[in-house]
Amino acid sequence: MLESLLLSWIVLSLIIAITAAVIPGVNVRGFWGVVLVAALFGVLNVVIGWSLFVLIGIGTLGLGFLLAFVTRIVVNAILLKLVDALTTQLTITDFRYALLAAVVMSGLGTLMEWMVGVRFVA
Repeated sequence: MLESLLLSWIVLSLIIAITAAVIPGVNVRGFWGVVLVAALFGVLNVVIGWSLFVLIGIGTLGLGFLLAFVTRIVVNAILLKLVDALTTQLTITDFRYALLAAVVMSGLGTLMEWMVGVRFVA
């Protein structure tokens, strides 16, 4: 279990670093900044990610559940902006870049999950 958690953290850090490199409105400060952002994003995703998902699903009268992939991207964008607000290690210019970053992170997470065979938080 600890190995899986550590592997997920490492891969999420890599995904965040790649996302920050390709999305112009997303900046992470250094290696330790990437590690901290990945840890904070992972914890927030576990703690409030599903609650946000359910709230959006109910708030859209079930449409959010039918379009779960879109809802998940919106939740990840909200969590990215929350991490941006909680730490100086991540800067996201505006919510559009957070949405774009969430799309890239979801795609990279799916690719890494397929390559490594471990389910990730992103």
